[in-house]
Amino acid sequence: MAGLQPVPIIVTAGLVGSLLFAAGPDGRLITLPGGALLSGLMAAAVPWLVWRRDRSALTTVVLTALVALIAWRTIQWTGADLAGVAGLGFWSFVVGLWALAWRAVDGLAALETPEQGWGRLVALAAPCGFGLWLVYGWEVIVGGFGVPQVLLPAPSQILATFASSTDILWADFQQTFIKSVLTGYAMGCGAGFIVAVLVDRSPFLQRGLLPLGNLVSALPIIGIAPIMVMWFGFDWQSKAAVVVVMTFFPMLVNSLAGLAAAGALERELMQTYGASYWQTLLKTRLPLALPFIFNALKINSTLALIGAIVAEFFGTPIVGMGFRISTEVGRMNVDMVWAEILMAAMAGSAFYGALALLERSVTFWHPSFRHRS
Repeated sequence: MAGLQPVPIIVTAGLVGSLLFAAGPDGRLITLPGGALLSGLMAAAVPWLVWRRDRSALTTVVLTALVALIAWRTIQWTGADLAGVAGLGFWSFVVGLWALAWRAVDGLAALETPEQGWGRLVALAAPCGFGLWLVYGWEVIVGGFGVPQVLLPAPSQILATFASSTDILWADFQQTFIKSVLTGYAMGCGAGFIVAVLVDRSPFLQRGLLPLGNLVSALPIIGIAPIMVMWFGFDWQSKAAVVVVMTFFPMLVNSLAGLAAAGALERELMQTYGASYWQTLLKTRLPLALPFIFNALKINSTLALIGAIVAEFFGTPIVGMGFRISTEVGRMNVDMVWAEILMAAMAGSAFYGALALLERSVTFWHPSFRHRS
C-alpha cells in the first residue's frame, strides 16, 4: 500500500461505484449507446490500471487506446444525448476517465526511448496527450453544461469555423504575420544587435543609451500603437514599427549580456595572438554570446506577434488578425474569434519552434544541450 498514490485511490474508491447511476434524461448512464460496455470497462480498468505500478509500453499503449475510445464516445454523448442535461453519474464517469488519462500520460512520460529518430516522436506523446486531454475537458464541459456559444464555443465548433474560413484566415495571416511581424521582427532584432555591438565598443553609448532604452521599453504598447498608426498610416507599416519598438531593447540587453560573457582569460588569450577587436568579437565573444542572442530571438518571437495584433486594434485595413478579432467580437461571432486565436497560436508556436531548432543546431556545444551519459 505504500506505493499507492492517494489521489487515484480517492478517485477510484469514491467514484467508480457511481459510474452506473443516473446521468441522462432517461435516468441511467447504461441506457446510452455503448454506455453499458464502457461503464464496465471503466469499473474494471480504473482500480487495476491506476493502482498498478507497471509502466510497461504495452500497458501504456492499451490504456491510452482505452482512454481515447471512451473519450470519443463521451464527446458524442454531450453532442446529442446529454447536451446541456448531463447529471451526476456522467460527471463521475468523466472524473474516473480523468484518473485513467492521468495514468496514461504518466506512463507515456515514463517511457524510455532513444534520443534519435523515432524516439523523439514518442517523446512528444506525453505533452500532446496532456494537451488533447485539456481540449477534451473543454469540449465535454461546454457540451455537458450547455454553455452558450456566445460565451465559449466548443473546440469542435472552433475547428469547423477554422476549416470553413481558411481563405479569410490566410489573408489575415499574410497581413499580420508575414508583413507586420516578420518585417518588424527582422528590423528590430537586427537594429538591437548592431546597437549592442556599438554600445559595447563605446562606453559613452553604454552610459547614455541604456537608461533611455530601459525607459522606452517600459512604455505600454497601447500607448505607442496609436502614435505609430498616426505616423506610418493604417497599413502594415505602422504595425511593423510597433514590433520594432517592442523587439529592439530585449535584443539590445541580451546581446550586451552575451558579449560580456567572454571572460578575461579568453580575451587575454586572443590578445596574445595579436587579434584585433573585430577578430576577437567574431571568433570568441560572438560565439559565446549566441545563447543570449537566441534567448532574445525567442522572447521577441512572441512579443512581435502580440504587438502586431494589438496594434491592429487602433487602425488597420479590413484585413488582419487584430482587425478580425475586434470586428467579430462586435458581431458576437465568438467562434471566429477563437479561430483567429488558434491561427495566432499556431503561427507563434511554429515560429518559436523553428528558432529553438536553429538554436539547437548552432549552439549544440552549450551545456544545456549536452545529454547525460
